[in-house]
Amino acid sequence: MTALAPLLQAFFSDRLLRQRRASAHTVTAYRDTFRLLLGFAQQRGGRPPADLRVADLDVSLIVDFLQHLETARHNTVRTRNARLAAIRSFFRFAALHLPDHLHQIQRILAIPQKKSDRRLVGFLTRQEIEALLAMPDRTTWMGRRDVTLLVVALHTGLRVSELIGLRAADVVLTAGAHVRCIGTGRKERCTPLTGAVGTVRDWLRERQPAPGDSLFPSRRGGPLSRDAVERLVDKYGRGARATCPSLRDKHVTPHVLRHYLPFLTMSGDAGQRLVRRRKCW
Repeated sequence: MTALAPLLQAFFSDRLLRQRRASAHTVTAYRDTFRLLLGFAQQRGGRPPADLRVADLDVSLIVDFLQHLETARHNTVRTRNARLAAIRSFFRFAALHLPDHLHQIQRILAIPQKKSDRRLVGFLTRQEIEALLAMPDRTTWMGRRDVTLLVVALHTGLRVSELIGLRAADVVLTAGAHVRCIGTGRKERCTPLTGAVGTVRDWLRERQPAPGDSLFPSRRGGPLSRDAVERLVDKYGRGARATCPSLRDKHVTPHVLRHYLPFLTMSGDAGQRLVRRRKCW
């Protein structure tokens, strides 16, 4: 075993999980980064991952790996930068344990992020939302679940990871109805339900879940996966194009749902106050 193997293990178990309490999504993204990097290093030098040394991951290999992501794997600049961020995080951790590699680490940390054009995020109109919400079959349990999930997503702006992490106990339907969730940076936050209260109340009345049960369960009772949410949103988005032609030029994703702003129809100061509040969520 070389110095790289125990250091990588300590990075994931101590740094990410214990010290930073990183989310499962972050851990998975970092894991995939190093799976790709170690595989690339093996192809480049012929040394299997278990035998790789820290010195093998020098700045030239890292730069070539980033280029490989864009040219061979056709990753976007955003993905390339996310992989680089994971690599930098590891080498900042390694600098505390391997002072004899500081020059190598310094050169790797100096690799710049790549600038890219930022596309405008699309949004859905009220007519498009109505067409989308008409797609799930409300005569079935799964259809009613999907409608509730879509309504909560639209009225709260929660991320997919926050939606699938919601439990029944996280929903408060009394005065000031809201949901509690763990957001970016492991911060707990409360988000008003606004126009979703009736739909959520009907869903909870039907299910009668225990406090620890997932708010949006799969057929097996566990929480939905990120892929499952992305598939169902895409399915209903494609179906809604038949009744709403304007959707034919839009790709409906969970992230796009976050940019539906029902309060834009509110007049005067009330709408402006809600805009400012939502920017803080």
